[in-house]
Amino acid sequence: MGQTGWTGWERQRWVWGLAAVAAICCLATILVFAPGYLSPDSLDQLRQAEGERPLTDWHPPVLSLVWRALIAVTGSITSMLVVQSLVFWGALWVLAWCVWALTGSRGGSLAVLGLGPAPFVLTFVGVVWKDVHAAFALLAACAVAFTGLRLRQRGTDLRPAVRWGLLWLGVLFLAYAMLVRKNAFLAAIPVFVMLVLALWGTPGRRTWMTCTAALVAGLVVPAAAISLFAAPLQTKQGAQIMLDDLVHVLTVDELRSADVSPALRDRLVASARECERVGALSDAYWACYQRPADGLRGDSGALTSLWLREMSGHVPQYLQYRLLLFTTLLFETDYAYKAGITRNDLGVEVAHPRLEDMLGTYVNGTVEDLPWLFRGWFWLAVALVLAVRPGKGAFAMPIRALGISSAAYILGYLPIMPATDFRYVYWPAIACALGLVLLWAGRGTAPPRPASPGATAGRTLTAQQPADAGGQ
Repeated sequence: MGQTGWTGWERQRWVWGLAAVAAICCLATILVFAPGYLSPDSLDQLRQAEGERPLTDWHPPVLSLVWRALIAVTGSITSMLVVQSLVFWGALWVLAWCVWALTGSRGGSLAVLGLGPAPFVLTFVGVVWKDVHAAFALLAACAVAFTGLRLRQRGTDLRPAVRWGLLWLGVLFLAYAMLVRKNAFLAAIPVFVMLVLALWGTPGRRTWMTCTAALVAGLVVPAAAISLFAAPLQTKQGAQIMLDDLVHVLTVDELRSADVSPALRDRLVASARECERVGALSDAYWACYQRPADGLRGDSGALTSLWLREMSGHVPQYLQYRLLLFTTLLFETDYAYKAGITRNDLGVEVAHPRLEDMLGTYVNGTVEDLPWLFRGWFWLAVALVLAVRPGKGAFAMPIRALGISSAAYILGYLPIMPATDFRYVYWPAIACALGLVLLWAGRGTAPPRPASPGATAGRTLTAQQPADAGGQ
């Protein structure tokens, strides 16, 4: 499809050329970010991974456990950076290969790899964050889906073993994305639909049920195993969002008369005043709250009860606050670049400071010259366009899935957003940029070949109709 005139050797040589470019970029990424850029959140998870602190659920325990295993095998904390880079550049290489195989476009395949050095993507590639892990896992699941599309265009239906093997690989990445970032399920579901449609083309009801069961099992089993065997300390982090709402929606007088313990009442009043003094619109727990020794564990029940009582009587104020915070994420998106490693007592420092300076100049310079690339409104607008107008070429179905995934992920932050950082828009930025490349590379190409009539049961559904498929 789209490679008429190319010999088998020429096609294979281009694929390995793409692999060489991806490998060089991967090595360069590891060199620039070594040993991995770390924020306070990252350092906290590193301490848990090294056993200096007990495992907690404030940050995803699966990330700390994976890091712990990597350190045990390699003896180096840089191993996490290496894995991140391999997954990211490996996924881009597979996607570039599939674009080349499906369109015969060298420019299209190179454009996919060109997403990696883009400043709005490269900025966080080597930062050890749950947002980055979720984005890369979703990207890897997309690569698995595209592999299914590529294999189905060979003219024969996929063997069951290959099809189910690819499904479980995709489910593994999707489950990890949801384990490492709870709200990633909003972005993962459209990618899951893409995966099933890419592998089956016309899946029947039984196929959908079986694949969904596989996804649920892939998520529930490791979550239960972590809870049972690792037993992370419960921190009641969800109360952090309720704390934000209470101190920004209620007045000081209302907080002063709140039906809670005197100690909590005093903390809420002091927090509201401090947030107003420093101008903190969100993240009150870290910016304004007088945290007791047990964090939110002792206050979470009272905060939840107070939130349930008060928000029902302050609906207009609650909506105004949440909309204000959300529009700030869209139009004043913050924290576009994480500079190196936060000062710490672990002795961890950036390996190559001059390369870090170079990266900071590149990203921050782009933020100044092209700020819209780092704004939530831009990627939300692109996501909605891709979801509604995905084109009619070979990539219409995945383009629409990427658009829906991105839009759902951004909009899902409306009631739960703890801050206005660019990392909350990181997956949509990657997904939408990929969607735009696919829209350009797939122009004028024919839709994917439908599965043979006997391949699946159920009504016929073309692979380029994910919106209809997802609605059944």
